[in-house]
Amino acid sequence: MTTNTRYEEKAVMEEIKYLPTISILQPFAPMMSLKSELEYKLNRALEKVESDLMDHYPADKVLPVILKLNFLIHNLNYNTQKKSIAIFVSPVTEKVYYLDILVEEKIVSDESFKIRDLICSKKQDIEYLVLLLSAEWSKMYLGSCEKFNLIKSNVPENIFAYKDDIAEKVSNFSDADKRKEILLDKFLHEMDEGLSLVLKAYNLPVFVMGTEKVLGHFKKITKNAEKLVEFIHGNYNGATEAEIHNALQPYIADWKKVKQQNILLELGKATDYEKVAFGIEDVWKAATHKNCKLLVVEKDFLYPSYLEINSDRISKAGSLSNNPFYIKDAVDDVIEKVLQNDGDAEFVDNNVLKDYGRIALIKYH
Repeated sequence: MTTNTRYEEKAVMEEIKYLPTISILQPFAPMMSLKSELEYKLNRALEKVESDLMDHYPADKVLPVILKLNFLIHNLNYNTQKKSIAIFVSPVTEKVYYLDILVEEKIVSDESFKIRDLICSKKQDIEYLVLLLSAEWSKMYLGSCEKFNLIKSNVPENIFAYKDDIAEKVSNFSDADKRKEILLDKFLHEMDEGLSLVLKAYNLPVFVMGTEKVLGHFKKITKNAEKLVEFIHGNYNGATEAEIHNALQPYIADWKKVKQQNILLELGKATDYEKVAFGIEDVWKAATHKNCKLLVVEKDFLYPSYLEINSDRISKAGSLSNNPFYIKDAVDDVIEKVLQNDGDAEFVDNNVLKDYGRIALIKYH
């Protein structure tokens, strides 16, 4: 299909409402689940769709959609290592997306396809790391709504393990306080190295808890600042896991805010390493070249545009356009490109990305 034909077809589909239109979003991990279980869930979804459509539309409108949907469901790729699928079917088109993100199970009958619904339907698990620090010991936890588990790291979690290591280096200091400061910084540096290792396995926001003095030292030496969403001051010597978990609750009550802050910290780090495209034109180009790790976009940002001839660039268009390369919303197209190329996407509040042109893409390279 030529580019011209593709966008002419797309324009027609967007202008005319073809009913019924079905969207099925479902977890789909063949490498982790029995094929028979997945087939059972999909056949149940097919039965529900057919029943719902027959209640609202004439049979001659329902049959083409059911036939398309039945064909897609029975020809899915069970060798994929993806986590979810999204199936879109209307009387004039059908699409299947294999996604590397978890989604909530959902069946929707609507007037049009909304690629944004994929992002809004992502499973929002509350998971985070907690680094508990004192002047003499450290602990790390993996927290969620259901559990709060201690993580065992490969680095010593007690400051006394480092005393002999630096004895010679500080022997010339007569000031006992100076020796303590050096030892504390050495200890906290090792804890930060341990956190770096854990973050490779759990790419999650981190809460750091401890006294103001210890956290002040840690802020100066950490190499993981982009993941630290909150420093919580307090003396937690002798605190139980339940008490620590309860102390965190006010900070994770608004999980959306925590997650958004974590995303902005990641954007900041990627910007420092020049791995960010921002502004819709540059983001479009990066997504077209399949250099997609994480797309971040303000929730109400729309961008009608048109594709420049013999180019991979777009330019802004009015709300209506007769251009054969007209794109109703380039943001939706970018989301689609990112998801198809194993990237992820997140919406944030309006004005949060004002310094990035309302849309930004963290690139792999």
